[in-house]
Amino acid sequence: MKADNNSLAAARRLFWWAFGLTLLLKVFLAAVFPFTGDEAFFYQWGAHPAWHYSDHPPLVGWLIALLRAIGGDAPLVLRSATLLVTSAIALLVVDLLRRLLPEEREAQAWLAGAVYLALPWSWLFVLVTTDTPLILFMALSFWAYVRADTSGRGTGWYLLSGALLGAAFFGKYFAALLGFAYAAHAWGWRRERWWAPVLVFVAALPAIGANLYLNATHGWSHVMFNVFNRNEASAWSLETFLTYVGMALYLVTPWWLWRAARSRAPASVSASARTTLAVLWIFPFVVFALLATRRTIGLHWVLGFVPVFVVWAGLRCEVRPLRRLLGYTAALSLPHLVVVLAIALAPVAWFAQTKWADRAVFLRENAAVVAGLRQGLPAGATLMAQAYNPAAMLAFRHGQYVPVFGPGRHHARQDDQVIDFRRYDGQPIRVFHYDEPDLANYAPYFERVSKHAFVVDGARFWYVDGEGFRFAPYRERVLAAVARDFHDIPRWLPVLGNPFCERYGFKECSPGR
Repeated sequence: MKADNNSLAAARRLFWWAFGLTLLLKVFLAAVFPFTGDEAFFYQWGAHPAWHYSDHPPLVGWLIALLRAIGGDAPLVLRSATLLVTSAIALLVVDLLRRLLPEEREAQAWLAGAVYLALPWSWLFVLVTTDTPLILFMALSFWAYVRADTSGRGTGWYLLSGALLGAAFFGKYFAALLGFAYAAHAWGWRRERWWAPVLVFVAALPAIGANLYLNATHGWSHVMFNVFNRNEASAWSLETFLTYVGMALYLVTPWWLWRAARSRAPASVSASARTTLAVLWIFPFVVFALLATRRTIGLHWVLGFVPVFVVWAGLRCEVRPLRRLLGYTAALSLPHLVVVLAIALAPVAWFAQTKWADRAVFLRENAAVVAGLRQGLPAGATLMAQAYNPAAMLAFRHGQYVPVFGPGRHHARQDDQVIDFRRYDGQPIRVFHYDEPDLANYAPYFERVSKHAFVVDGARFWYVDGEGFRFAPYRERVLAAVARDFHDIPRWLPVLGNPFCERYGFKECSPGR
């Protein structure tokens, strides 16, 4: 049976219109939206390329370093790779569905790709994050795995899937969950190919081995952050579970999930292919649901698995329902667009009477804040902040690395890798604050301290000027607490190196402990 040429042509047009419009929208947003704290933090990774960073593998840092070398530091340049990711994934979605569906139902493939592009998070995916390379390489790995699963033997495709999964692993460790999904599928529903996950693992092993070595030589910082430090307060919570359920429904939209669950894939699509797609999206969603009973699941954690759902749902939904779903999804996107444009373009005065007034000014007028901080900066003084977000934002405009003064939190402990507080002994330091600081918190670490305020667009900001930094008490009170709270490495992990603990002489977390 031949495809309806009119229906197919219309579906193609809808897809390419969605492709072009969402890409243009992403370019616009990337050009006008203020550079965020997370982006500025990852920018520092690109400004100082390394094999190892504080809380995640290095791929996004390498990507930013490449983009800086090509086009400089403009936000649009730095975001250029990110804004292409979901557009590229949409093409992979269409390609897989065209291969799986019978010829007469090809229009479904194009429409499913269009719905994917219309999802709010898809066209909003423009900011620089560790998820940029993660999601792309996960999608490519999934594409190769399905190609392998639907081919005669597929050895080469399985190896390619593993290599791409290894690349995703160099972006973020959540990629491992896709590997577990492959294993669950093959050993649970595709037992005649029990060897497939082995091939995937072998191809991914170089990336896994490199990450293990880099962790062992850098105080297991990724493991400490992702497994221990960020989970210390985890406990059974119905609230986090329900929040996850709501978030998952938002990502796939209730109407698409409902329609796909009530529909069937064409009989000409093999039962094996239908099972593969179902397992590969349901397995990670269920795992996240189990984790959500004890901790909050970030929306971005799940994004890499949404394309798998889209292929599964696109296989089951016919043309007419998909057209309706496209309209529903576009309508859902409209309020998101209004909010994003308000944040990016609305006058700062709109936020003046809100609790976010100083944050809005800091985000939108960051260059002016840095200029205010630089006024009267003592000779040889170093700018610092109390948390990584403002520190990274200040550094982006300041043109110099801005360390975090104080213990900080478990997030983004890049200073532990690169900063040596011994070099500031006796030197002046200026510490930025959103709110009025308490000088008693600084007095033990300086010969003299004073606080000052300055105003940018009606928002008041503060800084502490500390003269004659005292390293010895800072080591005993602050750095010792950091070693205790964030470098309490389990005894069963071999420590081959730990820059922080070795630098400051904390033997309990150094090699040979």
